[in-house]
Amino acid sequence: MSDADRPQIYLITPPEFDLDSFPDRLASVLDAESVACVRLALASRDEDRVARAADALREIAHARDVALVIEKHVLLVERLGLDGVHLTDGARNVRKLRKDLGEDAIIGAFCGATRHEGIGAAEAGADYVAFGPAGETPLGDGTRVDPDLFQWWSEMIEVPVVAEGALTAALVEKLGPFTDFFGLGEEIWGTGDPAAALRALLAPLG
Repeated sequence: MSDADRPQIYLITPPEFDLDSFPDRLASVLDAESVACVRLALASRDEDRVARAADALREIAHARDVALVIEKHVLLVERLGLDGVHLTDGARNVRKLRKDLGEDAIIGAFCGATRHEGIGAAEAGADYVAFGPAGETPLGDGTRVDPDLFQWWSEMIEVPVVAEGALTAALVEKLGPFTDFFGLGEEIWGTGDPAAALRALLAPLG
């Protein structure tokens, strides 16, 4: 697969992490591999904790020309100097947020396994649409994205698509020709060497 066709890497942080150590782990991965975007996906509802995490990761990401988006917390995007927001409720708020945040902000929308929701988000002005989980996982309600959705999307829709959730090297190989980004998080952060785990997952791309 040529570099031009190769999907880009979109890193997703763990829902909980140690601010004393995780920024260094992220930096080591960003230094080892070319990454397009990082999503701060903290589960915490503590504004101070989220802001401190965003400040730490923004410094690391922006020093390497990597975009940093935050999951859900729209009001923190401009306040913390972030590049955009990742929405988890499909197309619902995309149009309004595009107006509020302006054309330069990145607005992404997670649309589960639903083609209709994805089309709605794309038409409303999303910069990318994410579908998942792409792989088998006991979490959630058991829904899994039909791999054919990525092929259909790549042929019919211009808005970039992200494949995420329970990805394996076999899925990376299968979906590589049809997705613009692989959203990777839990697949690498739980290992002793996230950069090596990332390389192993992406090995089928050549």
